[in-house]
Amino acid sequence: MPFTGRWLTQNSPARQVPSHGTDSLGGRYAIDFVAVDDGCRTAAGRSWRTFLGTERPEVFHAFGRPITAPVTGTVVAVHDGESDHAARRSQLALLPYMMGEGGRLSRGVNAVAGNHVIIAVSEHGPFVALAHFRSGSVRVTTGQKVTEGEHIADCGNSGNSTQPHLHIQAMDSDDLSVARGVPMVFRRFREWPSGTGAGRVRERAMPGEEVVVEPLRS
Repeated sequence: MPFTGRWLTQNSPARQVPSHGTDSLGGRYAIDFVAVDDGCRTAAGRSWRTFLGTERPEVFHAFGRPITAPVTGTVVAVHDGESDHAARRSQLALLPYMMGEGGRLSRGVNAVAGNHVIIAVSEHGPFVALAHFRSGSVRVTTGQKVTEGEHIADCGNSGNSTQPHLHIQAMDSDDLSVARGVPMVFRRFREWPSGTGAGRVRERAMPGEEVVVEPLRS
């Protein structure tokens, strides 16, 4: 897993396939991770804006968290320059944002993925894409060799994102416009289905939907 600490899973293949409701952009088996605190909260608190409007991305625990390479490989694509926009938990703010998804798709891959990095595990793949990074935080360049666990960027709220989170997917091409998603598993992690309690250790598995996970050393 490309982070430390506890993160909540959303839009997982454990819920449905395609996990995000579409096969486009190689996202058939994608999963989203949202950082949480020990109380399983995604943000430091709530205000009137939580229920009626938008919020600054900085109030969310995921924003600015280091994201590391989940595999050893070669960086084959990098995009950084999309802004981090306001976050939305309010239904009043989510509805118009969701209605604008078609417009973001029409603007191309970068408007959807936001700031992102694609790593080739080998010359012919598979390829791993990580998306929605914080503007200006990408630390790697195209052609650079990276090792598993290397800090590559910070979590942000760029692209098609309603609150700061990490989107990760495996695929058969480094071109998001034509890529097809392929299944992936994570090596070793602890999973809390209810967010509390002792949890359980899982190996070479995909986390369930809406569970809290924390990576473990092999």
